[in-house]
Amino acid sequence: MSDNSPVLKVRDLTVDFSMYDRGWKKRELEVLHSLDVEVGRGEIVAVAGSSGSGKSVLAHCIMGILPENASARGSILYMGEELSGIRARLLKNGDITFIPQSVDFLDPLMKAGEQIKGVRGSEEKTADVMRRCGLEKDVKDKYPFQLSGGMARRVLIASALSGDPKLIIADEPTPG
Repeated sequence: MSDNSPVLKVRDLTVDFSMYDRGWKKRELEVLHSLDVEVGRGEIVAVAGSSGSGKSVLAHCIMGILPENASARGSILYMGEELSGIRARLLKNGDITFIPQSVDFLDPLMKAGEQIKGVRGSEEKTADVMRRCGLEKDVKDKYPFQLSGGMARRVLIASALSGDPKLIIADEPTPG
């Protein structure tokens, strides 16, 4: 793959949700239509739109976490390969990470430091990423319910950064 090839390339992505209308009538609701997005190395790409316009649907589709009643068409390539076939390996290796919109993604039974460290991290990396995200050292020993909303958002961001990802998908990153 050449240096100027996109890290992520979304082409002609259409996402539908199957839902029930009045009674037993089933219908398809199209929430994304023929969307194209490219992200190059070192590039920050923002997808802007009003509430309900499909930004989170796009993020969830890339991450492979759409609900069962959703169907997606089109192609999503990561480093030139179809993402659907290699997604599990990339997520496990930490090549692609996700910063969700909701702090409910934090495990309520796990301290913040362990969530930031993850399975690939080290104590040194955890301390460094916490410092870069503006988190005090004592945050690592707190559970999510002990964190303010902004602190919890920064824990999510630190968790995403702890594994040196090649691509970060951030769903509504600005509140934290």
